[in-house]
Amino acid sequence: MGMHTDTERCVRAVQSKDARFDGWFFTAVLTTGIYCRPSCPVVPPKPENMVFHPSAASCQQAGFRACKRCRPDTSPGSPEWNQRADLVARAMRLIADGVVDRAGVPGLAARLGYSTRQVERQLLAELGAGPLALARAQRAQTARLLIETTTLPMAQIAFAAGFASIRTFNDTVREVFALSPSELRTRTPKRQGPSTPGALSLRLPFRAPLNPDNLFGHLAATAVPGVEEWRDGSYRRTLRLPHGHGIVALTPGPDHIACRLTLGDLRDLTVAISRCRRLLDLDADPVAVDDRLRTDPVLAPLVDKAPGRRVPRTVDEAEFAVRAVLGQQVSTAAARTHAARLVAAHGEPVDDPEGGLTHLFPAPGALAALDPETLAMPRTRRTTFTTLVRMLADGDLHLGVESDWPRTRAQLLGLPGFGPWTADVIAMRALGDPDAFLPTDLGIRRAARDLGLPSTPAALTSRAAAWRPWRAYAVQYLWATDSHPINFLPV
Repeated sequence: MGMHTDTERCVRAVQSKDARFDGWFFTAVLTTGIYCRPSCPVVPPKPENMVFHPSAASCQQAGFRACKRCRPDTSPGSPEWNQRADLVARAMRLIADGVVDRAGVPGLAARLGYSTRQVERQLLAELGAGPLALARAQRAQTARLLIETTTLPMAQIAFAAGFASIRTFNDTVREVFALSPSELRTRTPKRQGPSTPGALSLRLPFRAPLNPDNLFGHLAATAVPGVEEWRDGSYRRTLRLPHGHGIVALTPGPDHIACRLTLGDLRDLTVAISRCRRLLDLDADPVAVDDRLRTDPVLAPLVDKAPGRRVPRTVDEAEFAVRAVLGQQVSTAAARTHAARLVAAHGEPVDDPEGGLTHLFPAPGALAALDPETLAMPRTRRTTFTTLVRMLADGDLHLGVESDWPRTRAQLLGLPGFGPWTADVIAMRALGDPDAFLPTDLGIRRAARDLGLPSTPAALTSRAAAWRPWRAYAVQYLWATDSHPINFLPV
């Protein structure tokens, strides 16, 4: 069962206003009819007046309205969906990626390989709400975001947020926030508009602490020219989205990540936000991770020195898999060069108002059509590359957010040229497995040797069993002992 069933623990979290539990559960107050995040700044209600729910959608289903002070709809997402690979977690990742809005509940069930009834039953049992209610809560949050951060007409906002009609949009906003859309906009302080025309400026919350060094350092050091760049303290990249393309700039701050989005179609806002949060691992629970890793006396000083390291992930799983193959047994610089050639030759051109980005990374279909002889790599690597992109293009290999981690890893290991390192780095950074481990990685073996840990893959894997289920985070701490640029926030 979820944390919301542990009443005593939830009450303590609310009474101490512990922000670490924001997103883990929600507090519905019987006397006021509102629901809050655990860290709500108001005086905590009496315990007998608190009822705990596993999701905002569950609170809304029960007739509670969102608190206007703590804005529970803007909490970080539950870390449960990032550390699990069961049906509910995979469904929640797909709902966050907008699948219900685009394909309905039958489309969600088809992606998961279960019946609609099975998906609805399991979500209702664990989250107190079915897929439609969960998607509705997400649409309400997106609508509020657009109302408060743009000057778009309400009709445009309604359809951009995924509502089928303006009436449904108005009714939902009133029901969830106890304010009409126009009242929500009136209450919002006037902000200076973004410097880029058409850009949306948002704040992405996270659970503290967050160490940006390896997170943004890794993304900047491995950035593919034309697709990604580090500019003026921000990581920028192009995004391939369901209804078009986008460009995002992500800037680390002390209590949030500043996110500036330029979208070809506003219907992609929810998906873009979800993918940016996933890229930066913003829904992680760093306290739980670091507490486990500190139990190892070798890792404890590394964690204490720079707590809150995240796993840099991806906005496009297929793109990352291709780049992982390009990076086999070559330097970071060489991998970037290979990728940049593919982008220039096969990427889809985009217009960047700020002038630094030029293309979307090539889709698998475009790469499957290229002449292998044009690839500047050994023949065996060409076979690995062409097999991967063909399977991705044909749909024989799925690397989406709904992937079953063990099964997909086994499928990857069955491809020619795929060894444990390639499969595990894809599992860690593309699939999002928090327990993926890289015992054969040169940087990990070097760090292990310098720290006095076992340096052979088998012995190191045995020692790392104590770090489970957070071995992917241990990888970040071990990598950070090196002076490689991936470990440092660019200047």
